[in-house]
Amino acid sequence: MTGAGSVESDARVRLFCALTLPDDAVRSIVAWQGRLPDGDFRPVPPANLHVTLAFLGARPALELDAIGGELEASAAAARPIALAARRYRETRSVGMLVFDDEDGAAAALADDLASRLDRLGVYEPERRPWLPHLTVVRFRRSPRLAPAVPELRFVPSGAAVYLSRLRRSGAEYVVVQRFGLGGS
Repeated sequence: MTGAGSVESDARVRLFCALTLPDDAVRSIVAWQGRLPDGDFRPVPPANLHVTLAFLGARPALELDAIGGELEASAAAARPIALAARRYRETRSVGMLVFDDEDGAAAALADDLASRLDRLGVYEPERRPWLPHLTVVRFRRSPRLAPAVPELRFVPSGAAVYLSRLRRSGAEYVVVQRFGLGGS
């Protein structure tokens, strides 16, 4: 990064596109994280909470504007999105809240974005269906949590292209481009 929101064109940057959360949803998730039992895990910080649409990995910084353009087009065409927490799930290194995608609008946005980014040559769509989820804890060994799912329903506040910086203390996510959702 050369300044707030600018990136050197010859650099490679780790990028992903995601739905952003409204402040009240972030506060609700943080309060829920605070009620988790003590364990060997790290709650995801409030600034890093998001619902990933497409993880692009390391990309040349000069592709950022084109990627942002595709996200902007997909976001503008999106139908109204509403997500409701359904269950907690753990993988090898993260715990997440999985959401019901009311009316399938978030999945339609993710699919449209994946197609656009694939045509642009910056993303290979995953073979498995997109799963609306939010990473809430990270760990080295599964703590096998079984928390009650919070009563949480929200409309995403927008979509963004994020820069991911890996730090010793954990990943830091920086919004580099933000867009409104057409149907929300």
